This record gives sequence, structure tokens and C-alpha cells, in this order.
Amino acid sequence: MKVLAVNAGSSSLKFRAFEMPEEKVLISGVFERIGIGNSFYTIKINGEKIEKTAQLNDHKQAFELLIKELIDNKIVESLDEIKGIGHRIVQGGSYFDKTVTATEDVISKIEELSVLAPLHNPAAVIGIRAAMEVVPDAVQTVVFDTAFHQTMEEENYLYALPYDWCDKYLIRRYGAHGTSHRYITEAMEEKLGRKDLKLITCHIGNGASISAVKDGKCINTSMGLTPNAGLIMGTRCGDIDATIVPYIMDKLNLNTKEIDNVLNRQSGLLGISGVSSDSRDIEKGIKEGNERCILAQKMYVKRIVDYIAKYYVELGGCDAIIFTAGVGENAPDMRRMVLESLDCLGIKVDEEKNSVTRLGKEGLISSEDSSVECYVIPTDEEVMIARDTFELIG
Repeated sequence: MKVLAVNAGSSSLKFRAFEMPEEKVLISGVFERIGIGNSFYTIKINGEKIEKTAQLNDHKQAFELLIKELIDNKIVESLDEIKGIGHRIVQGGSYFDKTVTATEDVISKIEELSVLAPLHNPAAVIGIRAAMEVVPDAVQTVVFDTAFHQTMEEENYLYALPYDWCDKYLIRRYGAHGTSHRYITEAMEEKLGRKDLKLITCHIGNGASISAVKDGKCINTSMGLTPNAGLIMGTRCGDIDATIVPYIMDKLNLNTKEIDNVLNRQSGLLGISGVSSDSRDIEKGIKEGNERCILAQKMYVKRIVDYIAKYYVELGGCDAIIFTAGVGENAPDMRRMVLESLDCLGIKVDEEKNSVTRLGKEGLISSEDSSVECYVIPTDEEVMIARDTFELIG
């Protein structure tokens, strides 16, 4: 069965086609600069990456071109072979705790929740509508980043604000990256051969979050109402004293959009280092002796350590700590600094294993005498979307 996993942005469309249930990747790619001129797309098939220019006025044209590439590359012979299309949705609120089919009622709820994910949910709806129009007979499903975190208890997802704000204004902790945290959880259950696990899953990328997982269920996560909570990220500040916001707005005469832009796009590693939001540039600056890059890395690592330690206590110990996503999978120095800061818990890193586990490699990076096993496992959100879609069709 042919299934597409899709992630639509405001001007982009990422995709991966699978043969299910084998989970064989048939083709993948991304359409970029949709609707803003100079558009192009890249496809990867049989290990070869090909870039092409194209006029892409909207997402419908991107989907039409996607189907043409599937046919031209003999992935499918006709639209009928595409049985399902799964769409990544950032914010599902408290409505959704699992993947569902994209009915009109579901789409309306996704639109309603756009206030909590203004850059993501509207774009996803555009993608769903385009897919429905181009591939009308395929089952359209929606996979929510927030769904995995719906198992949190009230004491973990509520803020100490007026209680009725949660119902009236949807203010609560929702988390994000749930599809990635779920993938890592299931991968560890398979690796260790049991489900009664206490896991700390660390999705560390330009956006980053950490989750505490017990018996396959999320009990706490670092992101909050929006993705700008918890860890220090590429351009996001993460946790701060809330009173900083009105204070600096008065000092600099900023409006709400301006302060939101600073906290989400000018803070984090970029704000502290003054160099870049990319951890690779920070590491380069550290080697060059840039004091602000050194400070940024120390703050970045400390926040990760804080959350791991917090969740270690909340879980009552843990069976494994797992690093994933772009930085988590490819930054041995960061992982070493984090694990060395946890040595009081008996956690020890194996320097050699840690240094070579990168660029898509999976492996154990803790030493034999470490109290907790520590792993690097590359995440795969697209395969989770494909799995859920296949199960719903089945």
C-alpha cells in the first residue's frame, strides 16, 4: 500500500512516500518558496538527490507536481494507488489524543487552534485542502504533535493562573514534538524488549523539548502553551520570568507582536551569542575563543541538564536517556557536557562511543558502569505518520 507523509509549511511542502506495511521509503522531497516566486523543489530517489525549478503559485500546484513525479518515477501508475495521505499538525489542543481522519469537523478544530500555532496550523489546513483536491480518493489523516502529551495529569499541564483561563482561553501546557517523542519511546520499547520503562527523551534541534515517559505514556514535557517554553533553543528564549515581558515592553516601547518576535526569533543561542542560532556555528565560535559563544553553550547545556534532572526525580529514576533530532543526533560535545554534568547520578559517558555516534548512527553512548543507559536514536516522525495512516486505513 502506498502512503504519503506530508508536512506543509506556509511556503513549503515536505513529503515522503512509503510502501506499507514494509515502511520502505520510495521517494522523498521538499517543495520550497511556494507562492513567493523563485520556487523550486528537491526530490531524493534511489540515493540520488535532484533539484528542479518550478512555478508554484500555491500548494495545489505543489501536490500536482508531486503526483507527476510519483508517476514519472514509476512509484505509482495512477492516483488510485495512493491510499492514504497523513498530515503533520503542530497543535491539536485538548481535542485530540491520537491520529484521526481529516473530516470537516476536525479541520474546523485545527483552524480554531491556529491562534496557538499561527505559523503552522493554517499552513497545514492549506495542505490538507490541496491534497483533498488533487487526490480525492485517498484517506486524509491528521497526526498531532501535541497528542502524545495528552496523558499528562492536571498538576503538570495547568499553570498557576486563574483556573477558568484553561477552559475559556485554552491556556495550558500542550507540549510539542510529540510524534518524535512517541517514535523514540516505541523504539526503546522494542530495543529493550519491555514496556514498563522510565525514559527521558531529549528532542534537541533548533526547536527542542524533553519529555518524561513512564510505561509508554508522557507524564511531563518541557514545552508549554507554545513551543517557546522550556529549553533554550536556536532563536527561542525558553523559560523566563514572565514579568520581563511587560517590563521590557515599557522600556523599549514594544507592542505585543514586537516582543513576541524578539522572544521567538531573536533570543536563544542567537540572542546570547550574537553570532548564530545554529549550534554548529556556536561550536565554531567556541573553538575560536568567542566568549559569548562559550556562554551560550554553557547556558544551553545547563537548561538541558536542569530538565533531565527534574524528570529523573519525577520518574523516580530512569532506565534510559535518549538524544534525538538534529543537534541531539549530531553534537557529541553537547551530549558529553550534558552527561558529565549528571555524574552525581552515576551517569557516565563513553567518550569513544559518543564521539562516533553521529550522522544518522544509532547507539549506546554511556559507559558499562553508568547507572543509566544513554542512547542516540535518530528520530523518524514521517514513518510515524505513515504508520498511523496505514492503521486507520486498515
